[in-house]
Amino acid sequence: MARTAAEQRQFQRMTETPIPRLVISLAIPTIFSMLISAVYNMADTFFVAKLGTSATGAVGIVFAIMAIIQSIGFTLGMGSGSLVSRALGRQDKPAADAFASTAFFMAAAAGILLAVSGLVFNAPLMRLLGATPTILPFASAYARYIFFGAATMCCSFVMNNILRAEGKAVLSMVGLGLGGLLNIALDPIFIFVLRWGISGAAIATLLSQCVSFGILLFCFLSGRSITRLSFRHISWHWTTQLDIIKTGLPSFCRQSLASVATVALNVNAAVYGDAAVAAMSIVGRIFFLLLSVLLGFGQGFQPVVGYNYGAKRYERVKEAYFFCLKTGTVGLLLGGSVAFLFAPEIIAFFRNDEAVVAIGAFAFRAQCLVLPLQPLVVITNMLFQSLGKSASATFLSLCRQGIFFLPLIVILPHFFQLTGVQITQTCADILSAGCCLPFVFLFFRELKARCGGNPAPAAAGEAEC
Repeated sequence: MARTAAEQRQFQRMTETPIPRLVISLAIPTIFSMLISAVYNMADTFFVAKLGTSATGAVGIVFAIMAIIQSIGFTLGMGSGSLVSRALGRQDKPAADAFASTAFFMAAAAGILLAVSGLVFNAPLMRLLGATPTILPFASAYARYIFFGAATMCCSFVMNNILRAEGKAVLSMVGLGLGGLLNIALDPIFIFVLRWGISGAAIATLLSQCVSFGILLFCFLSGRSITRLSFRHISWHWTTQLDIIKTGLPSFCRQSLASVATVALNVNAAVYGDAAVAAMSIVGRIFFLLLSVLLGFGQGFQPVVGYNYGAKRYERVKEAYFFCLKTGTVGLLLGGSVAFLFAPEIIAFFRNDEAVVAIGAFAFRAQCLVLPLQPLVVITNMLFQSLGKSASATFLSLCRQGIFFLPLIVILPHFFQLTGVQITQTCADILSAGCCLPFVFLFFRELKARCGGNPAPAAAGEAEC
C-alpha cells in the first residue's frame, strides 16, 4: 500500500506541479550529471594532452568508440525511458517494469558483444577510425580498457534514463556524478603518479563507470526506484523489444552518427597533421561541455512531457516545450558569447601548441556563432522522442551529423581545405535548425486539433487542453 501511495504522489507531482518549477527541479540534477560527464571527458583530454599532441589526438579517435557505446546505451535507455514515463502516466506499472527489465538485459548482451568484437579487432578498428601511425599506439592502449567496460556502460545508460523517466533525477545524478568525480580524481594519479600514461586515463574511466553501475543498480535493487529490474519481468514478445528500439532509434541515430561524424572529421583533419586532429578533438570536448547544460535541461523536460502526454494533459506538454526552448536559447546565447571572446585562451588551456590553438580557436568560434540555434534542434528532437513519434524524431536526429554533416565534411574541405573542416559543423547546425521549424508547427497544430481548440484548463480527471 505504501508503494501505491508513493507512486500516486509521484504521479500528482509530475502532472500538477507548475511546469517551470517541475522542469527545473528535474533538470538541475540532470544538468549536474551532464556537466560531470562533460568535465571528466575534458579531464581526460586535459591530462592526456600533457603526454603530447599524438596522445591528444588518440582521445579524439577513441571518442568515436565511446559514442558507439553511448549510442547503444541511449537507444535502449531513451527508448525504454520514454515508454516507462508514458506507462507511468497511464498508471500501468507492470508495463513499465517490463520495458525497464527488457532494456536492461538487452543492453548487457549488446555491451558484451561489442566488447568482444572491439578487443579482437582493436588495432584495425583504430586505423579505420582515423588513427595516424603516430596516434595508433596511444589509441589502441586507450581503447582496450574502454572495451572492457562496454557492458557496464551500456547498462548504466539504461538505468540512468529509466530513473529520469520516473522523475527520480536525483538518484540518476548521484550514480553518474560520483563515478564522474572519481574519474577526475583518478586521472592524474594513474597517468602521472603511477606512470601508466594514456592507459591510466582509460583505467580511470573504466573504474568510474563500474562505480556508477554499482550505485545505479543498487537504486533498483533496494526499492528506491518505481520500476523493478528482474529477469522475470523481461518481455519475450518481439513487439516490446521492437517498441524499445523504435522509440530509441533517434538516440541511436544521434549517437552513432556522432561516432561516424567524428571518424569523418578525424580522417579529413588528419590530412593537415596531428595538430588538426588534436585541435578538432579539443573543440569537440569543449563544445560538448557547453551543450551539456542544454542536454541536461532537455533530459529534465522529457519525463515531464512523457508523463503529461500519457495522462492527456496536452497544454502542459506545450508549456514545457516553449519554456525549455526560450530558457535554452537565452542561456546558450550568453554562454556562446563568452566562449567566443575567449576561444584562443580556452584551447590553449588544453594544449598550448601554436598550431593547435590557431586551428581550434577558429573552429570553436564558428560553432559558437550558431550555439543559440541548438535548443530548437535538441528540445524538438527530445519532444518527439518522448512522445513516441519516432519517425519525426529519427529524421531530425539524422540531420545534424548525418544528412547535412557527412556530405559537407566531404564537399567543404574540397573547396576550402582546412577551413572547410573547421566550418562543417556550423553549416550543418544552421540547416538542421531550419528543418525543425515545419515539424514544430505541424505538431502543435495537431495538438490543438486534438484538444478541440479549447485552451481552458481541464477539470479533474479530464484531458487538459
